[in-house]
Amino acid sequence: MPASRLIILSVAVAAAGGAGYVAKNMVATPPPQIVVESGQKAPEVPLQDVLVLSGDVAMGTQLENNIAWQSWPANGINANFITKATAPDALEKLKGSVARVAMYAGEPVRRSKLIGEGQSFMSAILPSGMRAVATTISADTSAGGFILPNDFVDVIMTRRADANSGGSGFNTETILKNIRVLAIDQTIQEDEEGKKTKVGQTATLELTPKQAEIITVAQQMADRLTLALRAITDTQEKNVGEADYLVSGNGRKGTVRLIKSGEVSEVGARK
Repeated sequence: MPASRLIILSVAVAAAGGAGYVAKNMVATPPPQIVVESGQKAPEVPLQDVLVLSGDVAMGTQLENNIAWQSWPANGINANFITKATAPDALEKLKGSVARVAMYAGEPVRRSKLIGEGQSFMSAILPSGMRAVATTISADTSAGGFILPNDFVDVIMTRRADANSGGSGFNTETILKNIRVLAIDQTIQEDEEGKKTKVGQTATLELTPKQAEIITVAQQMADRLTLALRAITDTQEKNVGEADYLVSGNGRKGTVRLIKSGEVSEVGARK
């Protein structure tokens, strides 16, 4: 055989061997099989029954049948959770409890979010030193019915100008600012087009004793009280103004404040 053919044949054999070696290395090595011995089990996670909400509960309403026991990993249980091991009768005892705040399905029940037995809802959510005052508001102008509990509002008083003083039209003034709404009556009605509208005519506001006096006077003076909804970013605003002139004697003693025909005046008190 000629030498040239022997060289060509040797090169072909070497190339085929190299290609086979590369192809062998490209094939992934199968992972080793894990053999589980007969009767061996995966480690179990310790569980405990935790009282959770099976349905949404609105603020101020009873839990009723919206609670149930649910298994939770023991290492994920908070000290504030109610467990079956520590309170086996909680399912029956807490059905009549009232939610201090809105609570949602799947959430563990905490006693701190419930109102204690014998307490009224309003007195339970009212901070120390504050007063809850209900006031009639203008339903058609109070942010279109979108004001809800825990919103913050300004209270605007509108009254007719004193005709005896030559005035005409109406006077409008913001008498309280950045006031928290504790409750507001909302009813859902159907209009002629079938749309749902929310109407609130009475709002319960969280006030200081002085603010309670201001709004009491304003209700006697005003033709209309309106709530103006504030942005959530403004709720931290402090030292906002208020119409304290309605109840304050401005440091003067021996005066009595009179309200007549919607106007405030001061007269000297008789000794």
